[in-house]
Amino acid sequence: MSVEAGTFAGLRTSRALAIGTSVRIVASPAILALILSHDWVVAAVIFLLAAATDFIDGRLARRWDVTTTLGSFLDTTADKLLVATTLLALLTVHRASAWVAFVIIAREFVILGLRAAVASGGTTMKTSQFGKWKATFQFVAIAVAILRPHVLIDGAFLDQWLLAIVAAITAWSGVEYLTKHADALRS
Repeated sequence: MSVEAGTFAGLRTSRALAIGTSVRIVASPAILALILSHDWVVAAVIFLLAAATDFIDGRLARRWDVTTTLGSFLDTTADKLLVATTLLALLTVHRASAWVAFVIIAREFVILGLRAAVASGGTTMKTSQFGKWKATFQFVAIAVAILRPHVLIDGAFLDQWLLAIVAAITAWSGVEYLTKHADALRS
């Protein structure tokens, strides 16, 4: 089903998709406050619900064939805000390490800049399948870090291992984007 842009159905559909993006933006400071107050379960539930809106938005946008440059930008920015805010909160309560937070947040800023460079050339940078998986892995690892089950592996918590793996996947995903869009950086 394709929805024509500029029609009432297109406007209604775009607004429906914007709700998910708005949820991730509004949820970010709430999750920060909940983590800082050590309300782990509620923070994890809100984080997972907000993260789920990313999956739902993406699926519906593809199904309804409703994508805009602004919508795509806001969607990816909302994801990055959710991840960065939650990582900073986890860093503050000693549930994430500084190097993991740095790698993930730095990659997100670099990719935002790359998107701008690609857009300045008149094209849109599509999210790769690997980038979508990266986001899913980030959401899962961060949720586990919020809840921190008492599972130790070689002296570190399960979530610490997961976040380290996610940092590597995130860096690899960034390198993939930079390599694929190197022409935009050279121009």
